[in-house]
Amino acid sequence: MENSISRILIETTVRQTLKGLKEDPKRSIRNLVDMALHFSEGRFQSRFFQTARTMLEHEESAYYALIEDAVNHIETEHLVKFGMNLGYNSCTWGAQRIRTNENRLGFHIPWTVLFQIDDPQYSTYLPQYDLAIREGEQLGIYSWILLAHWDPLELFPLIERHPDSAFFLFCRPEDITPAIVDEIASLKHLMPVVRWDDGADEACIMLRNAQLPYSVYYPYSQKDLPFILDGDLFCETQQLHPLFTVLAAKPDCPADIQPRVHRAAIQVRTGQSYQTVPWELSCDTQNLNEIISDDACCVFFDGRGQLFALDHPDCASLGDLFREGLMPLLQRAYPKSAPASSQ
Repeated sequence: MENSISRILIETTVRQTLKGLKEDPKRSIRNLVDMALHFSEGRFQSRFFQTARTMLEHEESAYYALIEDAVNHIETEHLVKFGMNLGYNSCTWGAQRIRTNENRLGFHIPWTVLFQIDDPQYSTYLPQYDLAIREGEQLGIYSWILLAHWDPLELFPLIERHPDSAFFLFCRPEDITPAIVDEIASLKHLMPVVRWDDGADEACIMLRNAQLPYSVYYPYSQKDLPFILDGDLFCETQQLHPLFTVLAAKPDCPADIQPRVHRAAIQVRTGQSYQTVPWELSCDTQNLNEIISDDACCVFFDGRGQLFALDHPDCASLGDLFREGLMPLLQRAYPKSAPASSQ
């Protein structure tokens, strides 16, 4: 994977573009998107880069400033490694592998998997998580979201064992300590996503000073809707310089609120007025799955290893990761419908 000819060529181009970004950001970004669109073969890549080119026609786009700031404040090797794992391994090569394996194996495969780490004894299950990630990579899954509600330090050896994947670590502001920052600095394929709460500004300053990529997330429910729809949330989070502002529905969030928040996130992305990219965790993840595969398959595991559909978290568990393993569980829970036979 890491030394494939295609990856090497693309990585070389990315490195050259990063150098050019410091001299002429707008021109370099446009040239990179135009070249990527020209060579895009899959439907996901073509749609993504066509959208990016349309958006970047907006001369006053705040995303130009966002990209320029990222290039100037994030260590180059971290940018390249994480970007290649996410953009190439996951969204290009991995996406093709997912489609191939779905047709070959007869079940739906998600683009990413969410693990909620909320058990203080979660280290007991690290071998099961390790096996699940290895099985997922065999299927084409190279993006992983870890929702850590406890000290994430023991997760770093697990992340280190999978250098081809991109990991998003959702964590609390108090988890970002000098010791944690030192660990993250050596894991070029990891991006921390800090909860927007008391202490988030200090945590983000620490990550920024260490030249690390990071994002923030905002847990929301019905009472938070005006704050999101008015744009006040993004106006405030952009002050912390996060790449993404992730919107995550709380367990008590009414079902009709989530689509409204998702529409707001799309509107803000299209408007390009804030130097951060909004992402509604459930809906945008589901949409990306639908682009990569024919049918969305949004997979979420709670702290006990129980499988739930991310788009239907109120439904009953679909199985136990720790007992069954990822591949057998997906095969049983998400079988592909057999094509109707012609008469």
